[in-house]
Amino acid sequence: MTRATTVRAVLAAAVLLVSVFITLTMSPRLGLDLQGGTRMVLQAEDSATVEANRETTDRTLEVLRQRIDSLGVAEPVLTRSGEDRVIVELPDVQDPRQAAAVIGRTAQLSFHAVQGAAPPGTDPESQPESQKRTDRLILPDEQGTQLDLGPARLSGAGVKDATAFFEAQQAAGWTVKLDFHKDAGKGWTKLTGEAACHPAGDERRRVAIVLDEKVISSPQVDPSVGCQAGLPSGGTRITGSFTAKEARDLALLIKGGALPVPVEIVEQRTVGPTLGAAAIDASAQAALIGAAATALFITFVYRLFGALAAVALAAYGVISYAALVGLGVTLTLPGLAGFVLAIGMAVDANVLVFERAREECQDRPTRTLRSALTTGFQKAFSAVADSNITTLLAAGLLFFLGSGPVKGFGVTLAIGVIASMFSALVIARALTEIAAGSRFVSDYRGVNGIARPGSVRTWLTRKDPQLFRKPVQWLVISTALVAVAVAGIVVRGVDLGVEFTGGRLVEYSTGRPVDVERARSTLADAGFGDAEITTAGDGDISVRTGKLDNDGEHALRTALATEGGETTKVRDELIGPSLGDELRRNALIALGVAVLVQLAYLAVRFRWTFAVGSVIAMVHDVVIVVGAFAWLGRPVDGIFLAALLTVIGYSVNDSVVVFDRVRELWAGNRKTPLATIARRAVLQTVPRTVNTGMGALFILVALAVLGGDSLADFALALLIGIVVGTWSSVFTAVPGALVLERTTTAPPPAPGKSSRRARAPRRDPLDNGARV
Repeated sequence: MTRATTVRAVLAAAVLLVSVFITLTMSPRLGLDLQGGTRMVLQAEDSATVEANRETTDRTLEVLRQRIDSLGVAEPVLTRSGEDRVIVELPDVQDPRQAAAVIGRTAQLSFHAVQGAAPPGTDPESQPESQKRTDRLILPDEQGTQLDLGPARLSGAGVKDATAFFEAQQAAGWTVKLDFHKDAGKGWTKLTGEAACHPAGDERRRVAIVLDEKVISSPQVDPSVGCQAGLPSGGTRITGSFTAKEARDLALLIKGGALPVPVEIVEQRTVGPTLGAAAIDASAQAALIGAAATALFITFVYRLFGALAAVALAAYGVISYAALVGLGVTLTLPGLAGFVLAIGMAVDANVLVFERAREECQDRPTRTLRSALTTGFQKAFSAVADSNITTLLAAGLLFFLGSGPVKGFGVTLAIGVIASMFSALVIARALTEIAAGSRFVSDYRGVNGIARPGSVRTWLTRKDPQLFRKPVQWLVISTALVAVAVAGIVVRGVDLGVEFTGGRLVEYSTGRPVDVERARSTLADAGFGDAEITTAGDGDISVRTGKLDNDGEHALRTALATEGGETTKVRDELIGPSLGDELRRNALIALGVAVLVQLAYLAVRFRWTFAVGSVIAMVHDVVIVVGAFAWLGRPVDGIFLAALLTVIGYSVNDSVVVFDRVRELWAGNRKTPLATIARRAVLQTVPRTVNTGMGALFILVALAVLGGDSLADFALALLIGIVVGTWSSVFTAVPGALVLERTTTAPPPAPGKSSRRARAPRRDPLDNGARV
């Protein structure tokens, strides 16, 4: 075993030990879509006197934090997003009505002197607006009597604390105690002293406490308080016919204080705990079944070396999971799907290396297994690096341009790519190099899996199909496929999800089966005639409406319960119209930036003709996937966008592998026609494309079958994308590049290091060159 192999083995063992330790001692941080709860996005808005900017939004966030802490929600998460948005995550909160009411209220608290009863017939709405704000108010008290209130003497800012408690000794019931700051306490003493100058029972002996222009209490000053003396304490008690809930809510709003700026709920998502648990179970089953199928497949194709790659695949799973947990990444439902998908894609680097090693053994049968394997790693590195960088670009776009849980998919995908590179280039290489040093493995060529060409390579070599004599005909077929997809988009239309259109989508589980027509009739009778009713999951009812607040959703659920019995909310998504427009715009920007970024990278790494051919294939794949969803009537939402950007990365990945081989062969055979070079490159890389695609397909089929509605569309989009991407990398990208090459006079690529190595491969350190 060489020194390099020893270093790789030690490094692999160290990383695995750390990963196992993290896996056993730390728990993953689950997003709300997996653990259940409510997520809100609040938009800060300008008021008449205050601008909604970074500073005021930060102050708003702190006020909201105090209010939510008082709600008793376990481990709430509040973060600022951008300049004027606040993201609120409330684990285990299934009914967001109370939280939304407490969060959104501005809590304008004020204390007023009562000037007396308002004259009979006085209409509060007839007061001039300026008088309402600066002079006095006419408001009904707790019993409905109209009171004439003087200007505000104290504001809620003077309140130091507010607590609710049950006053049993004086039979006052639920009471709210207010503590004032020092200066506000003096103002309170003066206000109550002035009121005490009027006789007991006089309306003017009362002090009105007003919250959001509503009198919540207007107590008489105790007769024991003398004129101008006022209450000696800096505190007071608000009494009334409070229930426990009303007293606690009042104390919470007063203590929370006024929001610096008004806020609007532009997004609200609620996920039931059973849906998240089911998604975790389904993803775990899909991961186990898909990974087992992938491991069996690569073991069947590559024998011993395939089994060692399967061991490295298991190590990849442990390392990537430990990285997610150790870095504190919040694991969302799309992120979980990305983690499972990356298992199937992690074999790509191993397949590239093994196919390269097979070529070396086929071209030079006398060379040692160790030497062929080393050359395979060297020659495959360029394609491995390029293909993984394009996937990382897609992951970066998902993170920076995605929203909500889709960002988690981008993070998970990026971690998966890095971990797969480590497992392939360090762990798998160390294992295979150790195995290649064994005389038994080296001598018995049918055991190691790379000393003999595979069946696909043998069949292609024997048939030697002339693929690119007429490259235009392949472009015509691809154009026809795109035309069919565009027809679906035009004829059927794209069913944009509520995330892109705005509105509300709620999924309910009913105690008794309810068919769609009966549910539609029941909700129409309850005033929800414009709601779109469909089935979802195992007999669940999905309701999509336009603008619908939390009270309206409660009424809708109550109406559905009359027909279906006990009705439980499984999933709830509310998107404001402005946010829907923004998300739709961002989705288009993300797709456009993805195309430009991939084009720029490919143009740097390859000839411009190869880059344009790859981008044409990428656009071809995107249009066909969107068209397929249009024909199938499947929704296009944020998770679909994540799948589409992944398809872009996969499509470019396949094209990169092909063009990397074209560049290498053309540099070594500059006088050979490019069409012949392209045919050879495609025939040499097809085994890699097939074997890698099979690994991803196993995982995706398992996700589509076991993942339920939450992951089925995601898996379907990727299944279509991988099949179409495999086609386009050969029959769209390459013919497109061949046609474009006819318009350029640029010479073939100059021989590089890879070409020189192809002619004079570096000798293995254990190979002395002797041959018999």
